[in-house]
Amino acid sequence: MMNPFFNVAKFSGWLNALNRVRVHPILRQGPRYLSQISHHDNNNNNLETHPWESKEGLMRCSANYFPLTPISFLDRAAKVFRDRTSVVYGSSVKYTWEETHNRCLKMASALSQLGISRGDVVATLAPNVPALQELHFAVPMAGAVLCTLNTRHDSAMVSVLLRHSEAKIIFVDQQLLEVAQGALDLLADAKTKPLLILIPDPENLPPPVAAPNVYEYETLLASGRDDFAIKWPITEFDPISVNYTSGTTSHPKGVVYNHRGAYLNAIATPYTHEMGSMPTYLWTVPMFHCNGWSLTWGLAALGGTNVCLRRVSPKDIFENIFLHKVTHMSGAPTVLKMIVNSPKSDRKPLPHKVEITTGGSPPPSIVISKMEELGFSVSHIYGLTEIHGPCTSCLRKPEWESLPPDERFSLKARQGVEHYFMQGIDIRNPDTMERVPDDGKTIGEIMIRGNTVMSGYLKNVKATEEAFRGGWFHSGDLAVRHPDGYIEVKDRMKDIIISGGENICSVEVERVLLSHPAVLEAAVVARPDDHWGQTACAFVKLKEGFSLGSQEMINFCRDHLPHYMAPRTVIFEDLPTTATGKIQKFVLREKAKALGSLCQTKREVAV
Repeated sequence: MMNPFFNVAKFSGWLNALNRVRVHPILRQGPRYLSQISHHDNNNNNLETHPWESKEGLMRCSANYFPLTPISFLDRAAKVFRDRTSVVYGSSVKYTWEETHNRCLKMASALSQLGISRGDVVATLAPNVPALQELHFAVPMAGAVLCTLNTRHDSAMVSVLLRHSEAKIIFVDQQLLEVAQGALDLLADAKTKPLLILIPDPENLPPPVAAPNVYEYETLLASGRDDFAIKWPITEFDPISVNYTSGTTSHPKGVVYNHRGAYLNAIATPYTHEMGSMPTYLWTVPMFHCNGWSLTWGLAALGGTNVCLRRVSPKDIFENIFLHKVTHMSGAPTVLKMIVNSPKSDRKPLPHKVEITTGGSPPPSIVISKMEELGFSVSHIYGLTEIHGPCTSCLRKPEWESLPPDERFSLKARQGVEHYFMQGIDIRNPDTMERVPDDGKTIGEIMIRGNTVMSGYLKNVKATEEAFRGGWFHSGDLAVRHPDGYIEVKDRMKDIIISGGENICSVEVERVLLSHPAVLEAAVVARPDDHWGQTACAFVKLKEGFSLGSQEMINFCRDHLPHYMAPRTVIFEDLPTTATGKIQKFVLREKAKALGSLCQTKREVAV
């Protein structure tokens, strides 16, 4: 029987306001779902015409058209790869693709029995455990929209996102129950609270004590039917998920993905990871981040094996690679640094070369070199939450292998070229919208258009319109394009430091800092200065057992950079990061701002 809690759900209400945005397909028809495509963008380009309609004998029907959706991969996997292992988690969980398909059908059925219907939001707060992999299929199979929340959020932030997304249910991992319950307490004034469904941890904790108004994952799943009729999307532009940006700007925005974009990116991402059929993938990228770069769905297309990993540590990484013969993994540069700096006691010999794909800030060439010495093959990508994650990859060319190591690793550290489902990625002047020359020197903003760009920001028309200004998605990242067509990210627009009229790219300074043998992590931000306007301020975390003074670090940078680019302030401390390993520069900018002007400080000391 339908839970009356969900009878008033009006999912499309918060998206209908986006109808005014004409640069991308947004909700058009009735409550709960997308239906029409806006026919023109702001440049008056025709986005959809049908000249074939006037041709006699041609038609579009169910025989030749079905909305693209990544949940179709699971149907195929259950047939083609039915006996192959789909999911592994410790010693307690091992499923085949046929079993995963049945479990997802039953969970979709159970959600429908709870009253979840087309367009409702279902949230999760869980690490990389099997339940989260299943919910990537089960929730959209029920016609609902998945909202995976960052596991490092506190109760206050979780409550804000639950309220904003209007989630009707939240699935919560047992270890995060206290955070979730705190968030629900903060929603006391809400008309309705999300129903809490607990995901137990069979590997680490005893079964939770039953609580009122709390469902248990396996019990709920068992109540469903495996003959459930999947609620396929009505259009390809139906929303499939809401992903909140990681909070590196301190103001997370709800990024809405559609079934078409998710389908295409789920095909493209394995390509950027150089995956073949039936890979074994170790989950070191959070599934909550861009839906695991769409690999939560893409591995089903390939009949791959999901090796779930609750915590990311070098010891667990090496053990799982050795035990399960892992072929591929991904991670932020932080994960790579963790691996190369791990003690030998945590390591095991790799059974074969393991492909690892990294994104985020450009990895220093020395890190790539050390990873390859350990038996990993490193590929670099670039992407954003707004593009479903990866949208470029640094395709390796055979002729690079004959180059000197330093030159080869520098080439590999670039962000590369767009994947084949992007319409285009360009480097343009954000003011004039003109292309910058492909000279490897002229900096412009990375702009993107294509089928894997988001539908828009949830309930934020102004931000959506600004992001799609001029018919391109504006990334906010500054880069150059080299003569070979490969792009190289230089900085975020807000991270550029302007000192005495000169532009300082924080990434360039960080690259030098990270080349010092004592440095584990580094971030550079602007410190206000009464004379220069701004100066570079470096926050550095040293490797265990090393000691270094600020002036030594400054001198090292001056030996490897133009003097105006070298930091004038160096602070040694742990760096704040998001759950995906991105350094939260907005926190460091506030710290640097609080220091005040360096020149002013010197004058005060002199007095």
